[in-house]
Amino acid sequence: MLLEKAGMLITSDKKTEEILNDYYIAYLSRQLSLLGKREVHNGRAHFGVFGDGKEIAQIAYAKTFRKGDWRSGYYRDQTFMLALGLMQPEEFFAMIYGDTDDEMNPSTGGRNFNNHFCTANINEQGEIKDLATSFNSSSDISSTGGQMPRLLGLAQASKIVREDKGLKKHLNNNVTGNEVAFGSIGDASTSEGMFFETINAAGVMQVPLAVAVYDDGFGISVPIELQTTKSSISEALKGFQKQKDTNGILIYTCKGWNYPELVKTFADGISKCRKNHIPVVFHVQEVTQLLGHSTSGSHERYKSKERLEWEKEYDGIYQFKLWLIESGQADMDTINAIEKKAETRAKEARKNAWENFMGGYKEEVLHLQEILHLLKQKSNGIVDHLEELAEIKQRIFPTRRKYLSFAQRIYYDIHLDESVGEERLKLHHWIEQFKVKSSGLYNSRLYREGNDSALKVEGVLASYGENAPEVNGSTILNENFDVLFQKYPNLVTFGQDTGKLGGVNQGMKGMQEKYGIQRVSDAGIRETTIIGQGVGLAIRGFRPIAEIQYLDYLIYAHSTLSDDLASMQYRTKGKQAAPLIVRTRGHQLQGMWHAGSPMQMLLGSLRGMYLCVPRNMTQAAGFYNTLLTANDPALVIEPLKGYNMKEHLPENLGEFKVPLGIPELMVEGDDVTLVTYAWNVNHAVKAAELLKTKNISVEVIDVQTLMPFDVNHRILESIKKTGKVIFVDEDVPGGATAYMMQKVMEEQQAFNYLDTAPRTLSAKEHRPAYGIDGEFFSKPNVEQIFESIYEMMREVDVKRFSKLTP
Repeated sequence: MLLEKAGMLITSDKKTEEILNDYYIAYLSRQLSLLGKREVHNGRAHFGVFGDGKEIAQIAYAKTFRKGDWRSGYYRDQTFMLALGLMQPEEFFAMIYGDTDDEMNPSTGGRNFNNHFCTANINEQGEIKDLATSFNSSSDISSTGGQMPRLLGLAQASKIVREDKGLKKHLNNNVTGNEVAFGSIGDASTSEGMFFETINAAGVMQVPLAVAVYDDGFGISVPIELQTTKSSISEALKGFQKQKDTNGILIYTCKGWNYPELVKTFADGISKCRKNHIPVVFHVQEVTQLLGHSTSGSHERYKSKERLEWEKEYDGIYQFKLWLIESGQADMDTINAIEKKAETRAKEARKNAWENFMGGYKEEVLHLQEILHLLKQKSNGIVDHLEELAEIKQRIFPTRRKYLSFAQRIYYDIHLDESVGEERLKLHHWIEQFKVKSSGLYNSRLYREGNDSALKVEGVLASYGENAPEVNGSTILNENFDVLFQKYPNLVTFGQDTGKLGGVNQGMKGMQEKYGIQRVSDAGIRETTIIGQGVGLAIRGFRPIAEIQYLDYLIYAHSTLSDDLASMQYRTKGKQAAPLIVRTRGHQLQGMWHAGSPMQMLLGSLRGMYLCVPRNMTQAAGFYNTLLTANDPALVIEPLKGYNMKEHLPENLGEFKVPLGIPELMVEGDDVTLVTYAWNVNHAVKAAELLKTKNISVEVIDVQTLMPFDVNHRILESIKKTGKVIFVDEDVPGGATAYMMQKVMEEQQAFNYLDTAPRTLSAKEHRPAYGIDGEFFSKPNVEQIFESIYEMMREVDVKRFSKLTP
């Protein structure tokens, strides 16, 4: 129990001032959590997740954070961010309310949960900011453990520059080599494979990566003994412990309520990590969580009475207060004054944030009210909705949705009423303006929108000398990459067999020997952290190409691609960009896991990335040339059969560019439009030649990219001419062919020009079977394309085209 009065302080030095400020930050953070939870329960917010119980540990952790360092944390790091000045108390509440004001809510802009932080790494002109002179945080995601893969890349950036100091100038001095990447994670989330994959990779690579594991004994309601081997992540990781003359990690344990121990432990571990580039894991034990997991549940339902009492006794703030008094750092008067100040500041922040949130559409509501007054006046009181509007305004949590829905329903009622024609038009204009503004708040910035957008890169044709040699497609890729490594000193690549071997298909042959192991490197069989390396490096100013050996194995990295990379631009409203190029290969080869084409999965989950599907290696090289001049992330799927196909070698390597979203006309025709991509373009061209023997003229269009898709509606122009269309690919039925059909039929309104129903020809529903025959009977082939198009022609001219079969 605390003493009512302790002796007055005799001296007050800077160290004591720092400690007392730490207590203020911790207590302020707790007050924010308490008030935030109350806001949710009072109906002024929908959900909240807070960092209560972890305040002291996070303050100690933040003390070791330096300018230039990076954070990749989880959704309880509010005290860490407060301590560094990266979050103001007003932003804490603005996040909970979902405020779209970028000044009040810079981290999420209303697009993410509270306690999801980020700092900008790029400006509107597409230039990387001066990151070495600021505290930096990558953008948080809710996916459990999802913050770990990118942490590896954030740390690797420092290692690369330390070992190749010449790269500093090519990164605008944003990376010095002395930075540490700080991670944080809840103990239960260490059960995720992403955690172990990242720790293993960090131990192998020896990068300056630190992870604080906050252990409160539970993962929501599941106790630690059901989560972790030996009920201890530090015990479970002992095999990773660095020994003399080995790689590995350093492991520290400390109590989450012991302020002096935490300060000492974090200082020692981060110092070694920063100086020697040894990864470090801090197992912060006996952490409490007094407010429960989130506002969605109560921890009293699964914690025992004894546990709840223990959490009160060993609450970090309570124990910090005891230590302050017992060590003579402060008396009760001082502590009371600090607590009073923190309580006042938290309430003030809540007030400021709520007023700002409510004022976000105040003028729009006043304008709507004026229109409703006019409607009432013009209709002699018949159209009177002012009381309903007043009721909405008095709600605890009025929303943009409610005002818009309200206005729209009024408009539906009066849209034929000519007696209020002028007022009706004003209401319609208000609705449309409200929609436009709301769309900007919630539906914008999925991709880069400035001059650094990949869509603004002009196409440049490949040029050929008079005697351009015919070479294997792999040679074109290889020689193009050679030019790109010379052109972009911050270009790096890595993946399975990418380094010494130069890739299983030799696209990177000789690159490691020529450009060094830091720029061209091998990685273990760990797809999600290969992508994580790329994300982290791209955030810090590198131009990485992360190689996944086969498209089928991209699934191992899918959550990192979908949850982190693809959504980054959108969830930060363009404040953070990671222009990672993911390079892989797929489509037709041999067997179930080396011939995949899961486009449906990619199209449905990677919005925010561009999806390039070249038919040959010249086209693939052109995509790399395009993407490296912009700041959008992309996936390039090289066709497996193209590496050994002969192509002419361009003379403008590294310079020719394939524009995104612009289909290429492969064969001109008048009867049927055939839309396809990747290796199927070769089948389509052959089928078109065969159909000529039946006097059927097929126009073959290679879409080149699925995202974006035909931005200038080139396919529509073809259908206007032919009146018929078939979509062909090797995805499952209802996959990318259905996607293409929707784009063309619905978005381009092509159905108005059809003579017969559109068709799709895709692969079978099962994965492709093994061998040449397995592939033939699993995927579209020339003969199937021929028969499908012939039947389309017969549908419109049965006299001219007799049955193919007796």
